[in-house]
Amino acid sequence: MSKKLKLAAACTGLACAGALAVGIATAPAPAQAGLFGSDDKAGVSYETFTDMLHLVMATDRAIYTKKVVARLAAKEKVIKASEHFEDDKALPLPAQMFRFGAETVATKTDKFSYQLLSLWPINKQNGPRTDVEKKGLAFIAENKGEKPFYGEEELGGTKYFTAVYADVAVAGPCVDCHNAHKDSPRTDFKLGEVMGGVVIRVPMK
Repeated sequence: MSKKLKLAAACTGLACAGALAVGIATAPAPAQAGLFGSDDKAGVSYETFTDMLHLVMATDRAIYTKKVVARLAAKEKVIKASEHFEDDKALPLPAQMFRFGAETVATKTDKFSYQLLSLWPINKQNGPRTDVEKKGLAFIAENKGEKPFYGEEELGGTKYFTAVYADVAVAGPCVDCHNAHKDSPRTDFKLGEVMGGVVIRVPMK
């Protein structure tokens, strides 16, 4: 074979190899079973989906509690936090901020919903109602929030995947507020303890 033919063959081989490499790099990954997929294709699991949602919720809640309420109200005392924040011209409590977020999300999507519940609610409306809520809150309280609770339930003719995650006292103001509130059914909370649970619901197909 002449030098020109050898060079042409080598270039052709490199071009094919390059095309194959591009094809491999850009080929879509095969679908796996899970949430948000069709009958034969799938996405993430319900557990993974709610885990990711809760990570964002818990992080935002902890940051507001530590960086805003604990710093401005408890440490520097430049403004107080109050459940009557509008009348008192004060900061909303962390639980109120969480509820405002949940209510706003509910007006924008029906793909999921969430709420903050407790076995020891200051407001009785924030106590568990369904069997899954009761089991989930009891489970996270017993294992000290080390594991979330996953379950399924049917409400109003719709089947839901329901996850319950521990809501832990991350700062002193959380403990002080609950222990001192006149309507609190429990007054011995300590920092780091489970005070309630974040309940996330996702309609199932």
